[in-house]
Amino acid sequence: MMERKDLLVEIVEVKGRCPVYQVRDEFYVAEGYKLLASRSCDVCLHAIGSIIPWAVSLSAQFPKIDDMGLGHEADGTAYVQCLDPGPPYTEGGTVTFAIRRVDLDNGTI
Repeated sequence: MMERKDLLVEIVEVKGRCPVYQVRDEFYVAEGYKLLASRSCDVCLHAIGSIIPWAVSLSAQFPKIDDMGLGHEADGTAYVQCLDPGPPYTEGGTVTFAIRRVDLDNGTI
């Protein structure tokens, strides 16, 4: 069975107005599919829609982040953006998420 890494999702930028996130908020996804609500900030469904397509692949560590076009494997960070485009299209804003592989069992982040 393939070992899957846990994921740390950190909010690194907010453009416009977001009613849920502030920069440096974070949440965790265990084994690529379990949202750890007890260790996380509130989570917006727009965020989930942006992250779901990548969570399993990032957790499985295949393909590499470079190959997915989401960042650079060298620093181990993938970047995705909220589905809300923000002004002038909506009154909200868009959020950029940094996704990193972590080991929650060993306390390694």
